[in-house]
Amino acid sequence: MALEGLSRGIFRSIGLLKNKRKLDEEELREMTRSLRRALQEADFNVRQTKELVEKLESRLREEEPRPGLTLQTHAMNILYTELVRLLGPSHQFQPHGATLLLVGLYGQGKTTTTAKLAEWYRKKHGLRVAVIEADVHRPGAYAQLTQLLEDSTVQVYGEPDTKDAPTIVRNGLAACAAADLVIVDTAGRHQLDQELVDELEQISSITRASERWLVIDAQVGQAAGPVAASFHSLAGVTGIVITKLDGTARGGGALSAVAATGAPIVHIGTGENVPDLEKFESDRFISRLLGMGDIQGLIDLAPDDLDEEEAMRLTQRLMSGRFTLNDMYKQMEMMAKVGTIDKLMSFLPGNMLGGMGAMSKGQKEAMQGNLDRYRTIMDSMTAWEKNEPAKIKADRIRRVARGSGVREKDVRELIAQWNRSRKMMKGMGGNRKLNKQMRKMMKDGDMDLDPSSFGM
Repeated sequence: MALEGLSRGIFRSIGLLKNKRKLDEEELREMTRSLRRALQEADFNVRQTKELVEKLESRLREEEPRPGLTLQTHAMNILYTELVRLLGPSHQFQPHGATLLLVGLYGQGKTTTTAKLAEWYRKKHGLRVAVIEADVHRPGAYAQLTQLLEDSTVQVYGEPDTKDAPTIVRNGLAACAAADLVIVDTAGRHQLDQELVDELEQISSITRASERWLVIDAQVGQAAGPVAASFHSLAGVTGIVITKLDGTARGGGALSAVAATGAPIVHIGTGENVPDLEKFESDRFISRLLGMGDIQGLIDLAPDDLDEEEAMRLTQRLMSGRFTLNDMYKQMEMMAKVGTIDKLMSFLPGNMLGGMGAMSKGQKEAMQGNLDRYRTIMDSMTAWEKNEPAKIKADRIRRVARGSGVREKDVRELIAQWNRSRKMMKGMGGNRKLNKQMRKMMKDGDMDLDPSSFGM
């Protein structure tokens, strides 16, 4: 999850109100001091930090929690609404028939982002997408883009031996005339110099691009603001893509600085691979940041061949307390289709599944390895063994270990993990509030979860 440090800092801060029924001024000051530190450590804009904290403080004094809502949950809900307001509404982009121009400084990830966006709109919108590589200053840009999209049907146009970017763009638009969406990757510089300005102005004039998106690395932090403002004055930036948001503590700075310019964030990059791109919607992003989950986002991750009815049936079985190794196996198969443990956990409420959302990256990687090994073990089990794991004795453990090429210890660990999961699911099934919310989520994708259901 992007901005994990900020998320933990917020939880620590708001957690100071846990089990509090009445607002105490000293406790309120301690909480706001802690929250201010958490935001500043994530490189949030000083002015915006001050505004957020003061708004939270005043609303906590003025507004009574809804009946049945704890003071902690009330504070979290206020912070949610204020952060969503700060980051603004999502950008409405109609990709069909559009020409999209990507601009930015050197080393911000424009070429990789070009490939990510092309695949995103090809898969999510079913469009014929073409990309034009117009970076004539960086050796290997065309080769990189071609390699990134080698397994895709996206059309890639470039003239690696030509050094005139406007000419490449003009020829590329003619060659890609049949595409529903054309994305143009441009060159960057270490700074916005006159040569880059002139080149971008020519390309912009040729493309008559309906959208001009600035690609900016989250690691630049607060510097994102002035950069965004400069490009906006030059190219009339209509949207921003923030890259590498998963790998920096300064991501809050980039988000807040960009928000201060008024330019909408359209997408965020959350990894190095082509699929690691998300549409930015402030309400869903903040919901995940605050540990409230993003069920719709999880649904969006699901591939086309995922059986939704089977997923619904399995979830209902899990919530009812019935949980066999067969169920565990089906669960793993679905998880493997959707993504890694780390990615999946980022979309679930923080304290859900026994607090697994709070695991470190190393713990999640270890769990991913365990899942792969567990699936291998279960492939060597009979149907009866999968249905009755509690009845598996030593002789069967030895046979399964030999058949799957693992140690007997690994088979016992699988059974122990099943037993822990069974008890955890049974406990979740007994939580009436959580059960009700989960069923509602399964029905209509509602993400408005009450954190108190998860012990928050």
